[in-house]
Amino acid sequence: VQLVESGGGLVQAGGSLRLSCAASGRTFNNYGKGWFRQAPGKEREFVAAINWNGGSIYYADSVKGRFTISRDNAKNTVYLQMNSLKPEDTAVYYCAVSRDYGAWTADYEYEDWGQGTQVTVSS
Repeated sequence: VQLVESGGGLVQAGGSLRLSCAASGRTFNNYGKGWFRQAPGKEREFVAAINWNGGSIYYADSVKGRFTISRDNAKNTVYLQMNSLKPEDTAVYYCAVSRDYGAWTADYEYEDWGQGTQVTVSS
């Protein structure tokens, strides 16, 4: 099982990035997926989650209205569209697959994790 994130990079404040997380090894279509992030010196925090069919979606308050999570089960991929980026969004972003079909905000609900992709937002 492998989750590979891509799409991170350096962007100016106010800009946009789209993160992708492609899964290989097995199909995750019946599982919830989430995005988390960890800034230097801080604990990992929840960003967004989507259940198996996209019917339930949750966002952290800090990203609500700016970030959008989506999934393409045909491609076994989950996305995070990030708009109006702020310097405080700078972090390593991780995708994860949950233990079941639900969308969860707690990281202990997730059992498979990607290696992370760096997002840096300059002011």
